[in-house]
Amino acid sequence: MAHPCPPSACDACSLPRATQGRSDRDTATSPWVVALAGNPNTGKSTVFNRLTGLRQHTGNWPGKTIARAEGSFVLRGQRYTLVDLPGTYSLRSASPDETVAREFLLFGRPNVTLMVADGTCLERNLNLVLQILQITDRAVLCINLMDEARANGIEIDARRLAGELGVPVVLCAARSGEGMDALLTQVEAVAQRAEAPQPRQVKLEIPVLGDAVKDLTARLLARFPGLANPGWIALRLLEGDQTVAARVADGTLGGRITDHAAEIRP
Repeated sequence: MAHPCPPSACDACSLPRATQGRSDRDTATSPWVVALAGNPNTGKSTVFNRLTGLRQHTGNWPGKTIARAEGSFVLRGQRYTLVDLPGTYSLRSASPDETVAREFLLFGRPNVTLMVADGTCLERNLNLVLQILQITDRAVLCINLMDEARANGIEIDARRLAGELGVPVVLCAARSGEGMDALLTQVEAVAQRAEAPQPRQVKLEIPVLGDAVKDLTARLLARFPGLANPGWIALRLLEGDQTVAARVADGTLGGRITDHAAEIRP
């Protein structure tokens, strides 16, 4: 369960005051939904707490025993709902936690996916980052734990990495609040930008499967018009992904997950 920042930290915190427990319902407009994703032990919960303060709600994902935390903040009159997804190393496994994270990213249609990576072992974390960029182009990468990274002599060129990935990259140390203002700026920019960033995506073209993927993609679109990421889903089906296959069989594939809009208690 996530714990909010202690009240004593509020006066020193540079985040918008709405994140620290004030209702602001009179000034906020429709919520923007931000999915918070990343490997376990990247400080993702600390980022969540820093951004949402006391405005949090915890429970379980519908029909599952997996804990779910949601929070909100208001920035320049706009309300943002932050959904903390279970920590996961991959979007390809069928473990319950990874299934929840994957299905929300695929079918929850968040306005922004905020990816949190550990600056002390960035290469390992980029595996999930690249997988997420296969299924969404509205993303921001938060490289957290930079205080520990610098203590270990690690320096990261955020501008160059942003150029390589095609999405904004912000260096942060969430425990001290470092980089949080810049992170909010980038989340706001991606959420409200008419044109999404153009992330670098790993080519999914596999010569021996090309015709099968193309045929299955066409069949998926015929049955589920408007389906997002049909090529990615076709590959998962060809790999024998039983979770995706079950959603095709029961006709729920592509159905939007709208349960994330639960009211956040002040």
